[in-house]
Amino acid sequence: MTEWFKVGKIVNTHGVRGEVRVISSTDFAEERYAKGTELMIRLEDKEIPVIVAHHRTHKNFDLLQFEGYPSINEVEKFKGSQLFVSGEYLEDLNEGEFYYHEIIGCTVVTEDEEELGIVKEIIETGANDVWVIQRKGGGKDVLIPYIESVVQEVDVEQKKIHIHLLEGLID
Repeated sequence: MTEWFKVGKIVNTHGVRGEVRVISSTDFAEERYAKGTELMIRLEDKEIPVIVAHHRTHKNFDLLQFEGYPSINEVEKFKGSQLFVSGEYLEDLNEGEFYYHEIIGCTVVTEDEEELGIVKEIIETGANDVWVIQRKGGGKDVLIPYIESVVQEVDVEQKKIHIHLLEGLID
């Protein structure tokens, strides 16, 4: 059975030629959206397989066009849907590199084994990623920079991340 991983969200259409505007949740947009790549659109309770016909970037969005969807009328229904890639397209990463789906859902603990919460989102800032931690027991989310001086160990098998809590990271 093929495992599918989220790579983005279709937020709108673009132009009249069937392009969709995607907010990506992948560091590998060029590979994920390469011409000929099979993606899966999850629209409510349906899964629609599509093949990428064309990819380009515009402002902060990835613009995709799918084979067999030549106009805005065919892609309008995809607005608000999630976009997935098959696990067979994922490549092995170097040590210290992780896919977003491996990090999201991990429990974050301090050096004192105090559980802060769960990684719920990753924000790309350009310089380094920032992991958004949903606090255990509620409260304001914690933003943790993915830098060597903070993130000490990532165990994707155990879904656990150990961090060094720098002064000022938590209010």
